[in-house]
Amino acid sequence: MKYRKKIMSRKDLIKECGYSRAYLDRAYMTPGQTFAFRLNPANKTSPILFDTEGLEEWRRKEIKMQQQAIRLRQGVM
Repeated sequence: MKYRKKIMSRKDLIKECGYSRAYLDRAYMTPGQTFAFRLNPANKTSPILFDTEGLEEWRRKEIKMQQQAIRLRQGVM
């Protein structure tokens, strides 16, 4: 997927790319992720920003893991 900017806010990603808020929140809360951060970590209402290259890499890995899980489930049944 192509993104307009290298760093985008959650609001921009929802509006321009069609991601859901829950999906982006899950990406932000994923342990060990390095692509999402708060503009001001001391302020809990600070906007969450995403490095779009890291987000795209995470998204592709998620899709790959989901497809692998589906294949494993089909092989067991």
